[in-house]
Amino acid sequence: LAQLTASTAQRAHISTNRGGDSLASLRAIEQSILDETRSSPATIAPELGDDPAAALYDLLAADAPAMSDADEAMAAADKAALFKTYTKVLAQKRGWMASFMAKSSHDWPGQSGHLHTSLQDKKTGKGVFYDKSKSYSMSDTMRWYLGGQQQLMPELLAMVACTVNSYTRLIPGFWAPTDSAWAVDNRTTALRVIEGSEKSQRIEYRVAAADINPYLALAAAIGSGLWGIENKIEPGAPMTGNAYDVKLPKSRALPRTLWEAAQRLKGSKPGRALFGDAFVEHYAASREWEEREFRRAITDWEMARYFEII
Repeated sequence: LAQLTASTAQRAHISTNRGGDSLASLRAIEQSILDETRSSPATIAPELGDDPAAALYDLLAADAPAMSDADEAMAAADKAALFKTYTKVLAQKRGWMASFMAKSSHDWPGQSGHLHTSLQDKKTGKGVFYDKSKSYSMSDTMRWYLGGQQQLMPELLAMVACTVNSYTRLIPGFWAPTDSAWAVDNRTTALRVIEGSEKSQRIEYRVAAADINPYLALAAAIGSGLWGIENKIEPGAPMTGNAYDVKLPKSRALPRTLWEAAQRLKGSKPGRALFGDAFVEHYAASREWEEREFRRAITDWEMARYFEII
């Protein structure tokens, strides 16, 4: 028996609608939010822990990262959902807007929502991912969990990358993965093994963006890992160097659009076994609808490129 601990690392893009904000003014924005958070955490966001403001740091170009404490999976998802609402409320009180879009700028990398997971023995409370006698201190359980995540990521991506905008982030060279690859402490891969102690050994599920539904994304990450353990799925060889420079088999390629991801989910036998036919059919249909609605839109890019010259 095991219980899962998880945490989320989300980024919010904060717009002041003023334009031309200097780094100094952005630092002032950060400090203002931190000060109010620390002054009344019990009334603003008691569910986020003793010091929710401690998560906000290193504001750069109004892109603010935050890390929640490790907790049981449902509680971690609750914290992620509350953090989004909490951040938007604080920003709105100052006339600003906080967005958790996967990508809101053509020039900057997208906003991530990485998931860190590990398993603990329910009887002893000790982590089951750590085995110092194995390569990278990865126990058999951790290796199979990783193998399941790697194999099912392309099939379950619609549960993680759930919007049309999600796929604008998953492009080479912008610190987001394009294939289901893994490595040790390598931020160009979709799965990053973090080698540590019995308490800190874990896997970072880096394909997730800030726009995730944390409950569905954690379900996909955890479900695929447990499926890997049950079926003793071995992961591929770890990547070395820049993953963008390595050509992987087609089976490792991630869907490039929300529509493609929905089709992969509908055709996933493990996905149906994990989450049920009713969920897969309904959720995939909702993602197909989302893509159809997008196709009806006339974008600013199309107008700028075609309106005058055609």
